Amino acid sequence: MKNLLKISICAMAVLVSTGNVSAKGGDDGLKDAYKKYFKIGVAVNMRNIATPEHIALIKKNFNSITAENDMKPQPTEPKEGEFNWKNADKIADFARNNGIKLRGHCLIWHNQTGKWMFYDDNNNLVSKEVLFERMKKHIHTIVNRYKDVIYCWDVVNEAMTDDDKAENPYRESLFYKIAGDEFIAKAFEYAHEADPKAILYYNDYNAANPGKRDRIYNMVKKMQDAGVPITGIGMQGHYNIYEPSMENIDAAIKKYAKLVKRIQFTELDIRVNKEMGGHLQFSREGVEISDSIKAMHEKKYTDLFKVLRDNKKVIDCVTFWNLSDRDSWLGARNYPLTIDSNYQPKQVYYMIRDFKKK
Repeated sequence: MKNLLKISICAMAVLVSTGNVSAKGGDDGLKDAYKKYFKIGVAVNMRNIATPEHIALIKKNFNSITAENDMKPQPTEPKEGEFNWKNADKIADFARNNGIKLRGHCLIWHNQTGKWMFYDDNNNLVSKEVLFERMKKHIHTIVNRYKDVIYCWDVVNEAMTDDDKAENPYRESLFYKIAGDEFIAKAFEYAHEADPKAILYYNDYNAANPGKRDRIYNMVKKMQDAGVPITGIGMQGHYNIYEPSMENIDAAIKKYAKLVKRIQFTELDIRVNKEMGGHLQFSREGVEISDSIKAMHEKKYTDLFKVLRDNKKVIDCVTFWNLSDRDSWLGARNYPLTIDSNYQPKQVYYMIRDFKKK
């Protein structure tokens, strides 16, 4: 009998320690825990919005969603003037039917944009006037289609260079080669014309790195001084367990807050290898998820959310980039999210959720 009692007590202790049982609010989702701080969002794919188990996780935990890929330029307009709304409409309807706010991602990006945007029939780069005409049509069409449900847009994505030694602070994309930084101004102008009520974000990765932070700040300030309606800054947040430091993240938030009233962490994941950023040259091999790696992962997430809570006056939404490790663009072995590949919350999920109980 004594042995049975000891086993029962130990089992209860394990459950409490892993967050499966808690004295108060044990069934709260992340959005409930952060209702006095900021919205909690997630990037979704077609499988997520069609699978009952995934839908339940979304409805419980998130009050903002983003289409991971299905509202980007290439999927929505693969050929000039030929729009494909199938998947984007499904995500918009999911948001409408479930009363969840929808982020628009993204209008202008050097990647996942059809070749038709940049070239003429002879395979020569178009003039900036032609580029702007094509941009305007694309932006007006998609923004007007979803303006009833989308509350903000990532208007321009990843336009600044990663190279701290480069003379040119801008990424030398085809947009830039054709039109210089004027393409950024035009994109925001067109988005504001289509939906004057939408919050318009400039969005980029490595936005906490001091060099890139300053390039982003200087660009946004220059644009705003010229009347360009940039009203928010998106910090993607593709981090790892080593970088960036909390000091750099906090410093970036505070610097951007001098320019905008709304900052969002738009694409949050924390991988366990040493790569970082939004580029696609990453390793899907991962590392062994030892107890020490798990502890570092948990500390990174909990430290980050403390910084975010401390800056709640300017942080508007924090969006996890994918629902679970199984969905992640980084691969499950990189252990990037708070929900595992079996769609079960990890210990770090409860640590983020239950911060008040500590």
